[in-house]
Amino acid sequence: MSTVKRWSRTGLLAAALAASLTVTVTGAATAAAGPVSDARFLAHLNMNDGQRPENIALEPGGGADVTFAFSRQVARITPDGRAHVLATLPAPPAGSVTPVLTSPFLGGIVRAQDGTLYFAYATGTGDLTGVWRLRPGGTPQRIAALPVDSLPNGLALDRHTGLLYVADSALGTVWRVSAGGGAPTPWSTAAELRPAGFLGANGIKIHNGAAWVTNLDQGTVLRIPLTCRGGAGPVETRATGLVDIDDFAFTGAGDTLLAAVNKDNEVALVRPDGTHSVVLTAADGLQNPTSIAVRGGTAYIASGAYFTNTDPNVLTVRVAHGK
Repeated sequence: MSTVKRWSRTGLLAAALAASLTVTVTGAATAAAGPVSDARFLAHLNMNDGQRPENIALEPGGGADVTFAFSRQVARITPDGRAHVLATLPAPPAGSVTPVLTSPFLGGIVRAQDGTLYFAYATGTGDLTGVWRLRPGGTPQRIAALPVDSLPNGLALDRHTGLLYVADSALGTVWRVSAGGGAPTPWSTAAELRPAGFLGANGIKIHNGAAWVTNLDQGTVLRIPLTCRGGAGPVETRATGLVDIDDFAFTGAGDTLLAAVNKDNEVALVRPDGTHSVVLTAADGLQNPTSIAVRGGTAYIASGAYFTNTDPNVLTVRVAHGK
């Protein structure tokens, strides 16, 4: 990529006012090839209502929970493609400035087995920035505060320990906090997590004894081992050359993963040896993909249309299990 464009307040406000689709439908996109196939739209979303999906977690039965980044909303997309708002987070006081992105930002989301949703929220204020929880039928509650100069973005849940890991794009830190709430601790502040002009640590997953983290500015996929005492081991760079990489998901029990490359309207297949190839493009319906979740043989891909300003959506594709 010769020039990497960055988000700005002006661009985001213009995007919010752009013309958008006003219907929610499902249907076929184009047929992808190779390790992914049969790309289909699960949902077309409405920009006028602020429906720009930033992150995604899957529900049993084929639905998905998403965060709408700049409308402060958590929503559920049903298998028939309809979006229902589950919660709207409080707005910060007028004049508040969120680090890097300026506007309030709702980032990563994960779902616990009991249906509880956890998500990361950044406002630049001490009363709202941090990790939030939404129990089924309940109201959103902040369970952990993060610094006002942080930008909590990706979120991962270690289901074996009940610990949440938060990728902080502004401070280049992975925070750790109990799913029950409490004070977060900086689990890793490795140099490889730092931004280089815009956003650093971004997507995060717990997988095969390690926290895997992307760095958007550096274009890298990192593996940070979980030590026997729960600490962070030495950082391993597992892939490079993926500038503007956002979220990602593993295709199976192995270390093969699908990565959303936001600005380029691409999804890349990243192999365990670090080599990667593009497997989905705008021709398949991508509109600045932001996040990916995989269940069984299906990958769900959310597109925020941050730059295209056209058709934010959620796609599904069939995916071969990776090694």
